[in-house]
Amino acid sequence: MSRRRKKRPGRYLSIVGARPQFIKLAPLHAALSKAGQHTILHTGQHYDDAMSAQFFRELGLPRPDVNLGVRGGGHAVPTGKMLIGLAGAIARVKPDWILVYGDTTSTLAGALAGAQAGIPVAHIEAGLRSFMRSQPEERNRVVADHLATLLFCPTVTAVKNLKREGIQRGVFRVGDPMAEALAWHWRTASSHALLEPAGEYYFCTVHRAENTDVVDRLRRLIALLDTIDRPVIFPVHPRTAGAFRKAGLWNGLKKQKGVRLFHPFGYLDTLRHIGSARAVLTDSGGVQREAAWLGTLCLTLRPVTEWIETVERGQNKLVDLDPQKAALALATRRRARRYPGSPPPVAARIVLHLQGTIGP
Repeated sequence: MSRRRKKRPGRYLSIVGARPQFIKLAPLHAALSKAGQHTILHTGQHYDDAMSAQFFRELGLPRPDVNLGVRGGGHAVPTGKMLIGLAGAIARVKPDWILVYGDTTSTLAGALAGAQAGIPVAHIEAGLRSFMRSQPEERNRVVADHLATLLFCPTVTAVKNLKREGIQRGVFRVGDPMAEALAWHWRTASSHALLEPAGEYYFCTVHRAENTDVVDRLRRLIALLDTIDRPVIFPVHPRTAGAFRKAGLWNGLKKQKGVRLFHPFGYLDTLRHIGSARAVLTDSGGVQREAAWLGTLCLTLRPVTEWIETVERGQNKLVDLDPQKAALALATRRRARRYPGSPPPVAARIVLHLQGTIGP
């Protein structure tokens, strides 16, 4: 009788740099650490405590093994600096797999670096499409998908998007690691204090370039917030704050009646305030899903979304920055509490696929 040869433990390198990636990383780190050697590389894209270190602490992640410290705006210069740092790190770690997450500059740089080094790339959250190539996130995710060897999709729609682009090999629908992270951490998050009574405030986040880099859209955001009938809790992303100041609109935002501005929240406070909000106003893909999972109506401040399923289920309304659309959505809102139960085994599914490629 032949005995099946046991595959050796794998070497995995996760490349992250922004808050949503840290959330996706948390369940993957736990699973990959059991499967072999898992190295965490932080590009430095989000670098201050509120945007980075606090998330690592709250999610139970260790300090990154490597931090490239690449900071600064724009796209070309950070991507170039990341590629230089990643080349050296990949040569030292010698991973079997490079894992990239989502759709940021770090995602793009990680996929390119892996391809250049001849190391297979696995893309976590593959197949999403807004079909707007003007968005940097769309360009990043398209390039990452076409370079990746394994593509781990969160939804059926994502699988179909890849098929339309001729990508079918190595595509697996595994679910959303952010759902797994939320299920693990919701109990702790739900014990955090609220800044306003539950159901009596709106929660707002804005950070995407399509909103922050256009002065007219910043003005429209202020005008929209002026129409909201209850307090608005608005943790302001550093880039967003900088954009308002550069446009000379910061004081106008601060003077909005009922709008309470805060420094960025940590992961647990964000979940707590999403779960108890009357509704959420956001341009964040992660917040759209978290609101849906927690039963809170989401008003997406963009004309399109990659998470079309949330719209089809009535959990998400695409209002862009139109006060009339926002008012109609809020007037017809429905609450359907869906607090998470047992965590879906997304990370375990991904690891099984990765292990299936590691030699003896």
